[in-house]
Parts: sequence; C-alpha cells; structure tokens
Amino acid sequence: MTKRSIRILKSAALVTAVAGLLTGCGSEEPASGAKPLSESAPPIIAAYASLVQNSYIEAMDETSSLNATLAQFVADPTEARLESAREAWLLARDPYGLTEAFRFYGGPIDDDDGPEGRINAWPMDEAYVDYVDGDPNAGIINDPATYPTIDETTIAELNEKDGEKNIATGYHAIEFLLWGQDLSADGPGQRPYTDYLVEMGTAANQERRGQYLLAAGKLLLQDLGSVSAEWAPETGAYRASFVALPPEEALRRILLGLGSLSGAELAGERIQVAYDTKEQEDEHSCFSDNTHKDLLNNAIGIQNVYLGRRASVDLPGIDELVRERDPALDARLQEEMQASIDAIEAIGKPFDQAILGDDTAAGRQKVKKAIEALRKQTSTIIEVATLLGLQLNIEE
Repeated sequence: MTKRSIRILKSAALVTAVAGLLTGCGSEEPASGAKPLSESAPPIIAAYASLVQNSYIEAMDETSSLNATLAQFVADPTEARLESAREAWLLARDPYGLTEAFRFYGGPIDDDDGPEGRINAWPMDEAYVDYVDGDPNAGIINDPATYPTIDETTIAELNEKDGEKNIATGYHAIEFLLWGQDLSADGPGQRPYTDYLVEMGTAANQERRGQYLLAAGKLLLQDLGSVSAEWAPETGAYRASFVALPPEEALRRILLGLGSLSGAELAGERIQVAYDTKEQEDEHSCFSDNTHKDLLNNAIGIQNVYLGRRASVDLPGIDELVRERDPALDARLQEEMQASIDAIEAIGKPFDQAILGDDTAAGRQKVKKAIEALRKQTSTIIEVATLLGLQLNIEE
C-alpha cells in the first residue's frame, strides 16, 4: 500500500465521518414502482456480507495449499518443487485479487488496525529482504547479526519499518522469494532452487531464506483469517455492525469501495503510474509477471459485487436496485464493466513490456484503452450512487 493508497483511505474515512449528512439524501422518494431502500436494500447488503466472507475463505483455502507446497519445497528443494510452489502462488493470487473490491471504506481489511499493509503492499524494495543483483549481502535474510530470528513476529514488525517500500511480508515478499528479481525482458524472475539448498547451494543463508519463506506464508494466512473472521455470519463483529447500518450507509460504503478501486486505485495507481513511468518496479506483480492477472481479477471483483456474483452462485446485487429505478443506467454500467474487463484482458502478458515505447506502440494503446474504460465506469458508479440518493466523494 503506497502513500497514494493511504490518501484514498483517508478520503474514505472523511466521507464516513460526514455520512450522517449524506445518508439523509437516501430518503428521497424512489422512482415510480421502486421500493424504498429500507425495504429492498437489506437482502442485497446481507448477500454482500456473504460474498465478502466466502471470498476471503477462498483466498485462505488457496493460501493453505500454497503453504503446504512451500513446506514441501523448503524441506527438499528441487527444480520441480520450486515450479510447484510458483504455480501454487499464482493460484493463491487469483481469489485474493477479487477481494480488492471490498476495500477503501475503512472495513476490517484496511481500517487503522487492518492487515492490508502486511498482505498486499507494493512496490517492494527487494534489497530489504534478500540479495539483489550487485549486492549479494543485502536484506534481512543475509543479516543474521541484526535479525537472529526469522519468524512471523519478526517480519510483521519489520514490514514498512522506516519506509513504505520496506515490504517484508505478504504476497509480494513470497513472490520475490520464489522468483527473484525479474531481469528478463520476455519472462519472469529466475531465482534458482539452489538458493534454498542448505549444503552446496547458491547464494548464502539458504536455511534462513527457507525460514523466511515459510514465515511469510504463515503470516499471510493468519492475516487473511483475521479479516475473514470479522465477516463471519454469527461471530463476525464487523459483519454484525455492517448489516445493522442504515441501508443507505451500507450501500454507500459498498459503492465507495467499487468506485475507489475502479478509479484512483486501479486506473490510477496500478495502471496509469506504470504507463507514465514505464518502470517495471511500478507494476503490481513484477517478479512473476502476473500483473495482467492482478488487474483482471480486480476488475472482475468490481463486477462481481455489482451483480452479486460468486463463482457459479448468483446473489442479490446492486444491479437490481438500479434496474428498477433506471434500466438504461444499469445496462450501461454492466456494458462498461465488461468493456473494462475486456480491455484489461487485451493487454496480455507481460504487462511490463506493454507499457514500453511511445504512445503509438500497440501495447501502450491497449493499456491506455483500459485506463479510459475504468475511468468511464467509475463515473457511472458515481451516477449509480446519485440515483440511489447517495454521494460519493471519490477521485475518478
């Protein structure tokens, strides 16, 4: 999470603080034939809460599988087991990408005490954790005198210490430890499995590297579990408070999350910044070349919330509220959401090559089209909020 992301969260907190002034707008008379939000919104809010919790459970399940694969690899490092660990990371990354649509309104993932900064923070200064090209002694792993113990507590305390790029935990720390730096123009990083061989291995501190990898996986699962627990049906404290909110406020938070991810975060922070700088370090999953899937899953996550969709299960969605008030607006937003997904998918792999060249380059034109599609749908999300009598103070 960068300073720009923090600004988004602070903006969300400000909007929440004045919610009492805004939710009064939600009491306007509904369109002809539409039920008032007090009657029609509660089932949709309850379905959203279920979508959130089930989505985090899916992320936890894949992370559990990842951790089992990491344990097998560290116990007996081989090329085949390293490839299995990489594949498990890619599989674990997919369901988490869908959950990003549940952020940016001060929920349990990214409130003041939330673990988001330990889960998905980026960009990462690789040298903070392990060796890099030209500096074989860099990082926590190669400094046993300062950091004699490597465990979940240690790396949690070191995360973002003395700098927002000092990322020590989460998906991207694990990614770096599996792939290493991406020094190739046409592929991901190529860290050798021998970096983990205790005897006759490459690099140094191979056992500590294995300890770090396992600790990062365990901490990631713990953090995902803490968020999921807040959304549990009967015991989740945040879920109980969320479904008890006035329907207007709950819907405002949901739409604030979608609009913030779609605009300032996804179109801006995650794509526009890399488009402008043309720097590999500014792409989300730079070590594995998985950025295209990160972006795609984020966009699909937005669509899932709006439609009330989880895998093959259809739940009540916000689209129902919009359709009964303004069918044309609902149809337009659905078209725009699909257009943004299609535009991101068209960028292809690897993202770090698509951002290069001048603005006439085919890759950059595809990236620009995705940015424009996301900003367009962000404006329409704001229109939806207005239709429902809500106000969203978000950056488009």
